[in-house]
Amino acid sequence: MKHLIALGALSLLALTGGTAIAQSMDKGLAVSPAAAYPVAPAAGLYDAFGGQAGIRALMNDFVTRLKADPRLAEAFKEANAANLSQQLADQVCQLAGGPCVYNGPTMKEAHNNMDVTRADFHALVEVLQMSMDARGVPFARQNQLLALLAPMHRDVINVR
Repeated sequence: MKHLIALGALSLLALTGGTAIAQSMDKGLAVSPAAAYPVAPAAGLYDAFGGQAGIRALMNDFVTRLKADPRLAEAFKEANAANLSQQLADQVCQLAGGPCVYNGPTMKEAHNNMDVTRADFHALVEVLQMSMDARGVPFARQNQLLALLAPMHRDVINVR
């Protein structure tokens, strides 16, 4: 039930988050690929995930689960796990208000040649929630991170 609530919240945020993002972009904010969705992190979010070490451990677990999940394994079978984990850790660290800087491709660039469906995106969110649960991340903090990631759905999902 908890996963359904969070997934519903993520979907709702994804559908409604565009207004705030568009307003921020209209104000001329310069953003890196990680911060292309300028939403401020909740106070203390970076620390709640254990700083860089905690985020890195979370992303290591997440990538391992992605490669093992029957719904997603095919898409990630050729991915370099260490590189993917580091890229994700940098991105999440930056989004959560940490000192990291994500220098990887934009989400649109990274997923351009992939056939990512809404179901794939939701499966990935479920796997991320499993990783956060396994690391003992409180549900409220999980939702705060998901709120930062939700707007990316527009650039990740490319099969309608």
